[in-house]
Amino acid sequence: MSSDDKWSPGEEDTPFSKLARKSREAPFVPIGFAGFIAVVSYGLYKLKYRGEQKMSVHLIHMRVAAQGLVVGAIMIGVIYSMYQDYVNPQSKKK
Repeated sequence: MSSDDKWSPGEEDTPFSKLARKSREAPFVPIGFAGFIAVVSYGLYKLKYRGEQKMSVHLIHMRVAAQGLVVGAIMIGVIYSMYQDYVNPQSKKK
């Protein structure tokens, strides 16, 4: 066997380049993730000023808000993808 038979990657795939490539393929997933981080950060900030509200109720509200943002971003991405595929197919041919 010659040394030419060994597989080697075309380019190094660093974590940042992988994240950038995935973000270009599905841009609404990072938007949903950023929304999730924003809701969690806001929830942690408001944790100090929740008043008489129980901790468990506060955490449930924050979880539902974060999940809603992520699911909403994914749904917008799916609808946009379906629009490109079925309503406006010539936009992908460019």
